[in-house]
Amino acid sequence: MTVENFQNALQGLRQRKPFRPFTVELVSGDRFEVDTPDAVAFRDGMAGFVSRGGVPVLFDHESVSQFIGEQNLDA
Repeated sequence: MTVENFQNALQGLRQRKPFRPFTVELVSGDRFEVDTPDAVAFRDGMAGFVSRGGVPVLFDHESVSQFIGEQNLDA
């Protein structure tokens, strides 16, 4: 996924009103759900997510295969 697509997709998903959870699917096949917009931060193609229980996940534009939400945003 390009840096621009990565940034735009995350920004759009975080700013949906009302916010709706979305899933990040990594190239490895791992998935995690972003359940609140404040749990993910990103900049310059890098992102960090803190799940319930405080488990951090770091990911970048190259490791994401798609964002799964109301509409799938593929790489």
